[in-house]
Amino acid sequence: MTAAQHPCSILLLAGGRGQRMGGQDKGLLDWDGKPLIAHVQAVVRPLTDDLIISCNRNQALYRPYADQLVSDAEAGFPGPLAGVLAGLAVARQPWMLVLACDAPLIDRELIVDLLDQINDQGQPAMIRQGGYWQPMFSLIPCALRADLEHAWQQGDRGIQRALLKHPVRALEYAEEDRRLSNFNTPAFLQH
Repeated sequence: MTAAQHPCSILLLAGGRGQRMGGQDKGLLDWDGKPLIAHVQAVVRPLTDDLIISCNRNQALYRPYADQLVSDAEAGFPGPLAGVLAGLAVARQPWMLVLACDAPLIDRELIVDLLDQINDQGQPAMIRQGGYWQPMFSLIPCALRADLEHAWQQGDRGIQRALLKHPVRALEYAEEDRRLSNFNTPAFLQH
């Protein structure tokens, strides 16, 4: 599969506060000799001509990994939906794949599974693991931007709740699938 078969912008969310990491910028933390963002970027880079990173600090360090950088419109790390909205505002393709910067075990197969959910009905897709939605692994039609902005204005700060106001295609994955692991605590980085 090539990017031309599934034209899609890809957004890597790296704009969080990193509370569980003691306030450190998670995407830049070292794992297996490289920053977490480098692991995710290496998998998705061949699949898009529009790689966007949402980062609210350290832009100079993220720049080599992306075609475009965005930041939240509001200060204070307001949540992942802010990063998604910033990404949708600049996405050059009709669809945008959303991934967390701290999921270094993702592989091409998982990304292609998500990209295969691009559909003519404009329905977003989200991975569900062990019965739980995983909004950091989502595929969003850019046509939903206005609806998601409205959800934001109504007080929603999470991707999952905002997307589930629409019919969402679920991709079911096993609870023990390590590819979906978020390295969001210091203990994860040690393994």
